[in-house]
Amino acid sequence: MKNSILFGTLLLASAAAADNRIFTYTYEPEVEPRGDWEVEHAVTLGAGRTAAIGQADYQNWQFNHEIEHGFTDRYTASLYVNHSYTTFKDPATGTRTSHYEWTGFSVENRYQILNPADHAVGLTLYLEPSYDGQNAELEQKIILGQRIGDWKWAVNLTHATEWSEHFAENEGELEFSFGLARFLNRHWTLGLEVRDHNELPSYKEWENTAVFAGPVVSYHRSQWWAAMSVMPQIYGANFQGNVDSNTHLELEGHERVNARMIFGVSF
Repeated sequence: MKNSILFGTLLLASAAAADNRIFTYTYEPEVEPRGDWEVEHAVTLGAGRTAAIGQADYQNWQFNHEIEHGFTDRYTASLYVNHSYTTFKDPATGTRTSHYEWTGFSVENRYQILNPADHAVGLTLYLEPSYDGQNAELEQKIILGQRIGDWKWAVNLTHATEWSEHFAENEGELEFSFGLARFLNRHWTLGLEVRDHNELPSYKEWENTAVFAGPVVSYHRSQWWAAMSVMPQIYGANFQGNVDSNTHLELEGHERVNARMIFGVSF
């Protein structure tokens, strides 16, 4: 009887924390339990491009504020408010350009097909439209993952289409991300995250690819959690010519380092 009560308590605790993220770019297949609410704040930094494209000392800060609700035990939806700040220096003139931009609203939808608690691999589908009044984006993900003992892994296959200039132009994006982490104890996880991002202007050409990899750490309590990753670019290529004067990295459309921190509170 005591064992049954203990086991039930552990299951409830696990369900309450089911959507606590341990990766920052890679989603896990767990969704928010039905009736639960969560508020998340994410800060992402893309730092370091190249003077060859006129963007020395480049920094792009992205801020995302989210409220998330579990409508059923399989379906979770979120509303995001997004904004960003970009600054860089023109190496020719020394002039610094800084620009704040409101980047619109996003509605994230996640539907769990296979619960990793009941299947060998968890599977969740993701759909996120975004709009800021002039530009729009539609992002889709296939999310896979599982926990095995003290280890947890997740894989995301992502496609997105972005429309700009009042829908006059479009660009496709393809992304693969992978995370592997180990639970050090009941609060801390430590792992590795890898991300490959590709841009396809108007779907007419494969413009570039950039691979990022680095450590990710997360901390969890009963009502809140935080995760942070630092991922330098380890390989990149621009297939339309060496416009960034770099043969090993892609520094026209991507940065030398991406870092992200996410903080979430459940209620």
